[in-house]
Amino acid sequence: MGKPTGFKEFKRKTEDYREISLRVKDYGEIFTGTHDVEHLKTQGARCMDCGVPFCQSDNGCPINNLIPEWNHLIYTDQWRSALNRLHKTNNFPEFTGRVCPAPCEGACVLGVIEPAVTIKNIENAIIDKGFAENWVSAKPPEHRTGKKIAVIGSGPAGLAAAAQLNKVGHSVTVYERADRIGGLLMYGIPNMKLGKDVIQRRVDLLKEEGIDFVTNADVGGSGDNAVDVKTLQQENDAVLFATGATKPRDLEIPGRDLNGVHFAMEFLSANTKSLLDSDLNDGNYISAEGKNVIVIGGGDTGTDCIGTSLRHGCKSLVNFELLPQSPEQRAEDNPWPLWPLIHRVDYGHEESAERFGRDPREYQILTKEFIDDGNGNVAGVKIVEVKWSKVDDRWNMEEIDGTEKVWKADLVLLSMGFLGPEHYVSDALGIEYDARSNYQAEYGKYNTSVEGIFAAGDCRRGQSLVVWGINEGREAAREIDSYLMGNTLLP
Repeated sequence: MGKPTGFKEFKRKTEDYREISLRVKDYGEIFTGTHDVEHLKTQGARCMDCGVPFCQSDNGCPINNLIPEWNHLIYTDQWRSALNRLHKTNNFPEFTGRVCPAPCEGACVLGVIEPAVTIKNIENAIIDKGFAENWVSAKPPEHRTGKKIAVIGSGPAGLAAAAQLNKVGHSVTVYERADRIGGLLMYGIPNMKLGKDVIQRRVDLLKEEGIDFVTNADVGGSGDNAVDVKTLQQENDAVLFATGATKPRDLEIPGRDLNGVHFAMEFLSANTKSLLDSDLNDGNYISAEGKNVIVIGGGDTGTDCIGTSLRHGCKSLVNFELLPQSPEQRAEDNPWPLWPLIHRVDYGHEESAERFGRDPREYQILTKEFIDDGNGNVAGVKIVEVKWSKVDDRWNMEEIDGTEKVWKADLVLLSMGFLGPEHYVSDALGIEYDARSNYQAEYGKYNTSVEGIFAAGDCRRGQSLVVWGINEGREAAREIDSYLMGNTLLP
């Protein structure tokens, strides 16, 4: 697709972020929000007539986006047709176009010899133009089936499932324990990467299409906002758990209970809520202002902690990673089309380097103890450097003698991933879990050990990407529809 010789004529060029000096002063999206049509047509032209589009393979896009098709349509200036193609496979391209790490680009055939096509940029531009031109509108179903479905959790999996089930006429109610709809999208990803107006815009469309949303609904809980899960089971023809993997991995070392040591999601969620409620004027958040901040653990969440701390006005910033720095280029054991395990510099790393003169990451660091200031507050972090070696195809970590050090810290943020779902939500139903504490439900089937109860997204597969949540939500909707109706027309 694209121009047959485009990949030879044009170089890859991504759309720029906003200037660092400006964007760190606010919580607006890091993206410029302006899409140069001619530039994007040129980038679409780079999509090769590759024969077998690995961007759509098992190593590429989890939702099987019709990437070569809409790349070609952008190259030929057919934007509305491109939007139609995009919506065939993706309910929420405005989310993935902003936050997806783009495994499709990692598997792009052009990536064998040249930098990959800017697929993510093009996807984001298509949906942004769609909204700007009012091409995106609510499409309620013409008929209702009489079937009722409860979806527990309003993250990407829950919303995708709800959208698909509503599309075929089922009555869907989505339950969310937070005060706003969106789950991970709303409170797990900061405004800089995903503006909350973008989420609300889509939620409003889903409401217009007939989906009911209930916030402050603590399914399985015991407080004032408790919703009895057995009642949901009895009142609905099917129930889908899409609660995410919200139990964080802890660091149980001396000093863990000191004031100033927090899970990353405590920090990020409180900041977003305070920002939305009061523009941070209510003070109901964990402030990094004037503090020496240490983020333990990398990944997207660690980067988001870095970016948020910088916007608070932290005094210093360090990011500890246990593993060595990834290579600049693919290693021999990481060939195309596998996801390239290479060194990446994300928005937060760029911003920290601009502010403090260096990348904040320190590699091969093992945290040993949190140091008490004598009043129950964290004052430092004791670490030791480690080295990794491969023995019998297994990686072995060894502490390096004489490398112990204490780093000054007033605020420590733990960003080491998540263990699985919180079980209190479903305990009353007796659903079986797998060895990793996720809901036991086969991929592609999504039915749990309890009749009529399904599970999808991170609560089933473990911590993963937004695009995988959408994949599982869509597939679970198909299986639920088939369960209720005996067959399905959903993809």
